[in-house]
Amino acid sequence: MGYNIKKWKERLAERSDLSSQVIHLTKESHFDSKKLSAITNLKKIISERTIEGSDNKGFVVGTKSAVCFQDAPLYAACQNTYFEQKYRRINPKAKIRYSPIGIMFPKEYLYEKGGRPVLYEKTSVAKKILPKEEWWRIVNFDMSDEDNVIDWTHEREWRCPGDFKFDISQATLLFVKTSNYKSFLTWDGKQKSPVLDKVKSLVVLSDILY
Repeated sequence: MGYNIKKWKERLAERSDLSSQVIHLTKESHFDSKKLSAITNLKKIISERTIEGSDNKGFVVGTKSAVCFQDAPLYAACQNTYFEQKYRRINPKAKIRYSPIGIMFPKEYLYEKGGRPVLYEKTSVAKKILPKEEWWRIVNFDMSDEDNVIDWTHEREWRCPGDFKFDISQATLLFVKTSNYKSFLTWDGKQKSPVLDKVKSLVVLSDILY
């Protein structure tokens, strides 16, 4: 017999390594030869109430696009992004995966919208396990070569197929430091942000890590 959502949350509250939330982190990008900051991309997401799915040109297998989330406590998400920053300092050509700026949703809300945990397995093996329409859930996992380990299980990834359209009242906004939060307060440099009284909450991650 299953247990209700209250008892489920109570169990997670006793586990520092688990969370009842899932996190989508943004990063800087380029559009029409313009460099867009992670904050600008977050504003776009909030304005459109949509996170656009990544396609098979990135890390998503199959023909469907999907939006990626991390099933991790905030402290662990901070550690992940901190490691990414250190890694890029040592390897400047490394791909920027994400920045510690983003948006968080209750896990049960993502589930209702079709989000599910991914399957970590060799892609060729996973394709035999999942039907083709579910291949968006595959994340390659291969530790057979010690010199070329493929392991993203630390992200505890969830994905949602297609674009993720959300109710802003379900969203918690994440900022790396206070200056990011303050820049978000003035939506276009002058106008006060029109969403602050609509989102669920706001979190400054540096206050968690340091």
